Amino acid sequence: MDKSIREITEENERIILSPRACLSAKSRGRTAEEEECTIRTCFQRDRDRIIHCQSFRRLKHKTQVFLAPTGDHYRTRLTHTLEVAQIARTIARALQLNEDLTEAIALGHDLGHTPFGHAGERALDKLCDSGFKHYEQSVRVTEFIEKDGKGLNLTDEVKNGILCHTKGEDAYTLEGQIIRISDKIAYINHDIDDAIRAGVMNEEDIPLELRMSLGMSKSERINNMVMNVINNSRDGDKILMSDDYWTLFNELHDFMFVAVYKNPVCKSEEVKAVAMLEKLYEHYISHPEDMPTQYRIIAEKDGNERAVCDYIAGMSDNYSLKIFNQLFVPMFWID
Repeated sequence: MDKSIREITEENERIILSPRACLSAKSRGRTAEEEECTIRTCFQRDRDRIIHCQSFRRLKHKTQVFLAPTGDHYRTRLTHTLEVAQIARTIARALQLNEDLTEAIALGHDLGHTPFGHAGERALDKLCDSGFKHYEQSVRVTEFIEKDGKGLNLTDEVKNGILCHTKGEDAYTLEGQIIRISDKIAYINHDIDDAIRAGVMNEEDIPLELRMSLGMSKSERINNMVMNVINNSRDGDKILMSDDYWTLFNELHDFMFVAVYKNPVCKSEEVKAVAMLEKLYEHYISHPEDMPTQYRIIAEKDGNERAVCDYIAGMSDNYSLKIFNQLFVPMFWID
């Protein structure tokens, strides 16, 4: 009997990829067993499921750093996700690791992110007694929220990579570890680009020593950081920058923390956004019947707090503003 396209792809992986790579045929599998696709490997199917899910589409209207920007070229959570995927695939290919697994994790890593960026995440974390972390929520989205509560039934490797992409223990696959460092490379550089576009800073404001060491432009910095990760990760079971580059990266992050992340121009609307989410949270805690059916079911099973966090975290910036206006802003009577 002829081999399927998937089986040929899996055989090619065994031949081409590094012994350190996570092979599709060796996946730990899904929570619910499924018949294999004749064309796509399990990780390719995960990638496709993420791209086609509602949470992924809503990322285009979720803040990255600048709240409600009026320009067309500022990053959103979606464009950030695509930039992470591009950087991650470059690293994976150079190290002969599994690009499909890497891409699936990258595309899914922020599915659970709140509206209004990390300000929204901090707000829910403060309001919710059990806390709120976007990386945990991203896994929850794939398991219990997408497809009207049925979930996406992703492979364990993809879910682990999503869960471990920010902090805590490393992902158990090298492909998952790639996402953590790619996320950092992407956001530090595109945040500089957006801040320059917003007039918050200039390229020349970055300390000269850092620019000379890491790169004199965004493209140079990304290229140099990616090359450093590749050269430093050819052997062993870790995906890391070299110690000296990691020190430089943290110095650049410290600079950005003061120049951009805490800059009043960038954060002037955060107080309003947080206050709005607090009002929405209080309303739905008291009136869970006002939530859509899916979240009322979650409230009955897991409690109001869990359901309200799920509902608000899934909102886009635009939708949360719309709902806030409907609930709290008086409408004018029309003669």
